[in-house]
Amino acid sequence: MDAARIMTRFVISVTPTASMTEIAKTLARSAISGVPVCEADGTLIGIVTEGDLVRPLMRSREKRREWWLRHLAGGSDLAPEFLSYVRGNPSTARDLMRTDVVTAPESASVADIAELMMKHDIKRVPILRNGKLVRIVTRADPVKMLARDPEALPAPSV
Repeated sequence: MDAARIMTRFVISVTPTASMTEIAKTLARSAISGVPVCEADGTLIGIVTEGDLVRPLMRSREKRREWWLRHLAGGSDLAPEFLSYVRGNPSTARDLMRTDVVTAPESASVADIAELMMKHDIKRVPILRNGKLVRIVTRADPVKMLARDPEALPAPSV
């Protein structure tokens, strides 16, 4: 089965300059767990997930950062401006996004996309046409298709 039958047709995305707050509001308002980051022309440059938003808040990360700062300083005081910069949390989609996005072409089959999701342990696969984001397939899409039409998806091979 062609993945075009199950793709999410209206793709919500953010720009690279979207703030953490804007991204969080977009995810919450749209009830999604990740959002593609696209340039104005639709070129996909990354993806931000709920995990990416939560990661900077981790206490263990902050402790590691403090250890490295002390280690690098070697007993010297570091400039307050440098410390402020290094301690600063990522603030935009460009700072937070992952750029190693697994994508697929429009011609990909449901089986191909499912294999990508399992192999890379991901929940969504952006669908590209000439490098531009046109659709997205999430793990929920095949489930929704199965709920609508149990015969639509191919039977698992043995």
